[in-house]
Amino acid sequence: MAKVGVVQMNSGADPEVNLRRLKKKLKGLQLQGAKLVVTPENCLVFGSRADYHRHAELLGDGPLQAELAALSKQLGIWLLIGSMPIRQPDGTITTTALLFDEHGQCRAHYDKLHMFDVEVEDQHQSYRESDTFQPGQEVKVVSTPFGNIGLSICYDVRFPQLYAALREKGADIIVVPAAFTKVTGKAHWDVLLRARAVETQCWIVAAAQWGEHSDGRETWGHSMIIDPWGQVVACQKEGTGVLTANLDLSLSQTIRTNMPLVKHARLGVHQR
Repeated sequence: MAKVGVVQMNSGADPEVNLRRLKKKLKGLQLQGAKLVVTPENCLVFGSRADYHRHAELLGDGPLQAELAALSKQLGIWLLIGSMPIRQPDGTITTTALLFDEHGQCRAHYDKLHMFDVEVEDQHQSYRESDTFQPGQEVKVVSTPFGNIGLSICYDVRFPQLYAALREKGADIIVVPAAFTKVTGKAHWDVLLRARAVETQCWIVAAAQWGEHSDGRETWGHSMIIDPWGQVVACQKEGTGVLTANLDLSLSQTIRTNMPLVKHARLGVHQR
């Protein structure tokens, strides 16, 4: 059983300001006994295309990543950075989750697969992530002392085939760092997260942005930890803050034994 912490943030375009706020939250969670901490999408930079390009770093090389590595080592925690801009060798930018272990080593990274290119009835109206970011190409599950963690980011949660693939790769826990808009979050956030938990029979750990941001963006918050039966065991509805829960993987095994969805699935029939 592992104690997991979640940070809910209201990030802006300045990574130094965001990092100072994050440090305080991480220290508080470490004092509460959290061994794994999940932060939201865009936790270090949440701004314009120019902001992402200005602060993008090569993977494993840059002051922001160095500071995050030092922080995870200092606190002795595993730290999942929901996403930050990473510059690829060809010059393109990905929005990438980074998982640091308690020794400050980056153990895994995940480039967001699905770009949020949609029209939303809010002040910002048009969202075009593909104008800034190159989509990823790989499904990622990483082995940790707390279980196998499947990596996803925000808009990914609308694509159940990705979560089925994470389960197939052995995920016990799936993280969903996000910056869901207030409009789409109010309509779909809870039901999507609970559905992904029920269908994969995995723990879901969802860290969210909350509140008003630049360019008229407003995010929904409601960071959650959901058990494999689809029950919300912890939730931070509004404001910045933290939440924790103990993740008991034996619960997953019991549910999977009693309701063996993987064995019952008739995918061949579905695909005809």
